[in-house]
Amino acid sequence: MNTRTYQLACGPVEAAWHGPSPATAPTLVFLHEGLGSVAMWRDFPARLAQATGWGALVYSRYGYGGSAPCALPRPVRYMHDEALQVLPELMAAAGIREHALVGHSDGGSIALIHAGGAPQQGLRGVAVMAPHVFIEDISVASIAKAGEQFRTTDLAERLRRYHGGNLDCAFWGWQQAWVSPAFRDWNIESYLAAIAVPLLALQGAEDEYGTMLQVAAIVAGAGGPVEAAKLAACGHSPQRDRPEEVLHRLTRFIAALPPIR
Repeated sequence: MNTRTYQLACGPVEAAWHGPSPATAPTLVFLHEGLGSVAMWRDFPARLAQATGWGALVYSRYGYGGSAPCALPRPVRYMHDEALQVLPELMAAAGIREHALVGHSDGGSIALIHAGGAPQQGLRGVAVMAPHVFIEDISVASIAKAGEQFRTTDLAERLRRYHGGNLDCAFWGWQQAWVSPAFRDWNIESYLAAIAVPLLALQGAEDEYGTMLQVAAIVAGAGGPVEAAKLAACGHSPQRDRPEEVLHRLTRFIAALPPIR
């Protein structure tokens, strides 16, 4: 693993590289969940890079991990801002060429917005795990419950190990955005039709933050081919709950991606 920092318009962003550079192989760009960071992906990006022969770029968004803090409260459109502004800037700074996006939860939504609204030259495919394209009651209820857990359990200390001084940005920035009344109207289905590259959508059968309705909307709305799967005995983090199955599915999906015309 090669760690580095990219200096972007709103401050430094921590990142890690696995495998070959973008000059010698395509790149998997990893987009983390609403409470994630570089470290919280654990060894999954490295394993997928090794299995595919692609490089992997993993980064922490503003307000997470070792990246610059964010401004609170986060706006309703914080995922749009990441997808349409920050991600293109980061990819240019990193010299990304041919690539695929791998997004989890919020990161999956960001991947879909980016692919449908600001795709960069060289995009070959998008893989999303537990993505959201509209708001479900189960999502809001579980995120409201997480707020109580943050106040009354050791959740804050466990997250502090990954986010340090960004703890409030990481947790409350995410939690308060999702439970705000304005967020009820959040919907990104309009971006799906513009996604022409192949899509892989994975959803845990026991996900406490969303249901297969999200995947059904992606299948119905996407402008290109979609492969979808419901994973048994799996919660909100398929890469942690079912790592071998997810690694196999992603490796097969990436190997089948068509070359850039």
